[in-house]
Amino acid sequence: MAKLSLFSLANLLFALITFQCVVSESKLVMDSPLYTDSRWIVDGEGRRVKLACVNWPSHIDAVLAEGLSKQPLDAISKRIVSMGFNCVRFTWPTFLFTNDSLGALTVRQSFQNLNLSQALAGIQDNNPFIIDLPLRKAFQAVVYKLGANHLMAILDNHISKPGWCCSLNDGNGFFGDEYFNVDVWLKGLSRVAAMFRGFPNVVGMSLRNELRGSRQNVDDWFRYKFSDTATWADHSANEACRIIQDDMTSKSGFLLDKGFPLFVSEFGIDESVNDATDESFLNCFLSYAAEHDFDWAIWALTGSYYIRQGKTNTEETYGLLNFDWSDVRNPRLLQRISTIQSPFKGPGLRGTNTGQLTNTGQLIFHPSTGLCVIRRSVFDLKRRSVFAPLTLGPCTHPKALWSYTPKKTISLYGADFCIQADGPGKPGKLRNICIDPDTKWEAISDSKLHLSSTVGDDKTVCLDVDFHTYNVVTNWCKCAVVSNLAANNLMAILDNHISKPGWLCNNDDGNGFFGDEYFNVEVWPMW
Repeated sequence: MAKLSLFSLANLLFALITFQCVVSESKLVMDSPLYTDSRWIVDGEGRRVKLACVNWPSHIDAVLAEGLSKQPLDAISKRIVSMGFNCVRFTWPTFLFTNDSLGALTVRQSFQNLNLSQALAGIQDNNPFIIDLPLRKAFQAVVYKLGANHLMAILDNHISKPGWCCSLNDGNGFFGDEYFNVDVWLKGLSRVAAMFRGFPNVVGMSLRNELRGSRQNVDDWFRYKFSDTATWADHSANEACRIIQDDMTSKSGFLLDKGFPLFVSEFGIDESVNDATDESFLNCFLSYAAEHDFDWAIWALTGSYYIRQGKTNTEETYGLLNFDWSDVRNPRLLQRISTIQSPFKGPGLRGTNTGQLTNTGQLIFHPSTGLCVIRRSVFDLKRRSVFAPLTLGPCTHPKALWSYTPKKTISLYGADFCIQADGPGKPGKLRNICIDPDTKWEAISDSKLHLSSTVGDDKTVCLDVDFHTYNVVTNWCKCAVVSNLAANNLMAILDNHISKPGWLCNNDDGNGFFGDEYFNVEVWPMW
């Protein structure tokens, strides 16, 4: 399977992606159980169902789904649907279902015990029906309302003792810890499974979140993780992305090739700051997620918490919703993940681009925006009075399909026209003669996220985007000098059928930085 390939200009990222089935809507099937078919989760008719989930915490001190003091439960559920999710990873603490005294507490009593009078008043205003329910019944009520809004639920055993997760010494980390009695844990799992057996929207359970702590046995347990702060700090962004992706493949991604489903249960970024490392990580992750098309859950829905580590009414800067849960915190982030909410491949899918049951078209995916390269219509070109046939648009657009051929051309799906490079700062062209070097494209850099071609006297350019117009252009490749993936345009060729193309930018090729053997500043073209 080919890896990722990438663009070059500032502030954008791309990924050219090949799929057997392109961008098909994933619908919740409430009237039949789900099964596994090799690496796929499928419904009763054998059609793939992709889990595109958001985490909704209910495991913290008050033991109630967060946000019910801010907005009505039905409104929050409908908001989840409107954001494109079909699933909620709903967290719970073991003791809620094994400690009968805790489970019998009403919501009112739980909040009074924690002196959460302001939050309790908010619940009375927004969700009065739930305030005198026992905590277990309140948990059930949320799951029921998710189902009423056609949302699947994965019930996640997040922790044992209610509270914030996680630390290495919180007593909840590993088998035998203070609050992690194996018999009690199994009892909790059994009770939850029995309680929700009749809920058709409950499609799975997470057995335990983030095993950790000093009791870990390295011989028996591996902590699988995608993000590693030290890797991003100690390497260039392209190198770090390759290292992280290779690491994830060796620790968990390999399951897909062996015929097992993979559910990545948490990823996310701090939305309160514009951090280059976070941007680089997310672009790298989204490219990997699009290529491998696994199921996932983003952290988190939460705009704020009733109480977190002793502080009341605290904001969650990783949350998709704002502080009062009334709106989306960061619409750009939702746009970026929107493409991976739909399945790209799998049994029984019909692509929204073509309506065909299967195809081998490819998408040129731009993780920084969540959009794809599309061909403009003749009408649009005439209306704009500009010759820029390629732009960004929805990945479901009929003109978003491409073919990366064995001759290394990128051609319109089902047509003879291919993308041609035309020098730095100039729009990419379409032509029907695809034999010249400027119509051949290769994936370069350590991350395989730059698509390069040659123009003129063998000068290398990379696919790029003009951020002002969203026109697709070409510019000088800068893959060896980038400090982060947030400041460069990335594109990925993700193809199950072709070998890895291209040469790598590396640290000793003489082209990497100002003053290197082949990097004379006065000779280097500026634009």
